[in-house]
Amino acid sequence: MNILVTGSRGFVGRNLVENLKNIRDGKDQTRNVLIEDIYEYNRDTDPSLLAKYCAQADFIFHLAGVNRPKEPAEFMEGNVGFSEKLLQTLAHENAGERTKKCGGLLLASSVQAGLQGRFRDSAYGRSKLEAEKLFSDFAKKTGARVLIYRLPNLFGKWCRPNYNSAVATFCHNLANGLPIQVNDRNTELELLYIDDLIDEMIAALEGGEHRCTVAADGKEREAASRKVAADGTPEEVATGRLNGGEEKISVSANLSYCFVPVTHQATLGEIVDLLTGFQSLGRNGMVPEIPSGSLAKKLYATYLSYLPKESIARHLDMHVDNRGVFTELLKTQNVGQVSINIARPGIVRGEHWHNSKSEIFIVVSGHGLIQERKIGSSEIIEFEVSGEKITAVQMLPGYTHNIINLSETENLVTVMWANEPFDPKHPDTFYEKVEG
Repeated sequence: MNILVTGSRGFVGRNLVENLKNIRDGKDQTRNVLIEDIYEYNRDTDPSLLAKYCAQADFIFHLAGVNRPKEPAEFMEGNVGFSEKLLQTLAHENAGERTKKCGGLLLASSVQAGLQGRFRDSAYGRSKLEAEKLFSDFAKKTGARVLIYRLPNLFGKWCRPNYNSAVATFCHNLANGLPIQVNDRNTELELLYIDDLIDEMIAALEGGEHRCTVAADGKEREAASRKVAADGTPEEVATGRLNGGEEKISVSANLSYCFVPVTHQATLGEIVDLLTGFQSLGRNGMVPEIPSGSLAKKLYATYLSYLPKESIARHLDMHVDNRGVFTELLKTQNVGQVSINIARPGIVRGEHWHNSKSEIFIVVSGHGLIQERKIGSSEIIEFEVSGEKITAVQMLPGYTHNIINLSETENLVTVMWANEPFDPKHPDTFYEKVEG
């Protein structure tokens, strides 16, 4: 399959192209699509190549557009004019036959095309709605498979700060120690993470897009299934206000309004609080505890992508004595900390017990012996460990324990997890030898 991506140097385009390359080059083998060539088209591309790319493309991602012009008239030129040129090129001398038969066209539109609420008089929204109409007409005339996505506020890595995304600006400024400005903490946004969008776009490439209808209020409604159109049911109608009147967009069997099934609702205040929390944790050497799939996880990844070089590496406190080195690596507020212990040849570390604290010792290099004894008992349990056969050994509450380097020449390197960060005010650590 050959794929054309317009606007390939934009925020969405860059992320999409790099993920398509991963599939093409065999780095991502999780997708059910075979990609041969990826044609990138942007403002610096020779315009004469558009016809060639259109003639050879099996699927087209139309991402090119204008969202921050110097003059409002540029909205129509960038969002409608180039869309018209693309579709005319496809229609010329059946250049779009491959697209019609094999794949399709995906248009990245905007929720502003609904022209509702604060977007009611949006010049950008009107231009996007007009582009949608062009693609709708093209689908009806040619039979090409057309997918239209009305996208909300996007965020993620590589998004340009101080341009079109509050999240990108907040992340960039906080990561670089710059001030941020929040005009209204209660302003609510619908957020779409770039990885979720790219996953949906590739699913659409595979034929697994999520379809919906667009109601008169401009909001997406999930369709029952892809069979709605395939079964030849009556065409549905999406409406939006265009140039002060009502403009109906016929949704035929081969045209689909689509949506990304995962978005997040959050206020500006909630977003800023999460980001400033990440900033504070990083300064204190803490790692955030983030649920899988959460907005917090996606914001954290975005925040990290803006860190400058001087903030990427952090020197750790190494506690060095004649026995070796002990260093705390990572700490969390509720799920403990990870440390590394380097014991010199013949050295015994530990010889203490805890009431509630639990630990796991994992020897990754060297040869050692772990001993544990229940307080009040003389029975000792032992585990011989080495980096040749990595084993996780649980240190039990109420058991005094140690770890012995059995080598006479090599250091013993042990990764240690404790269920809570060390608190010098409440150490819960009591000296007692394992072997009385």
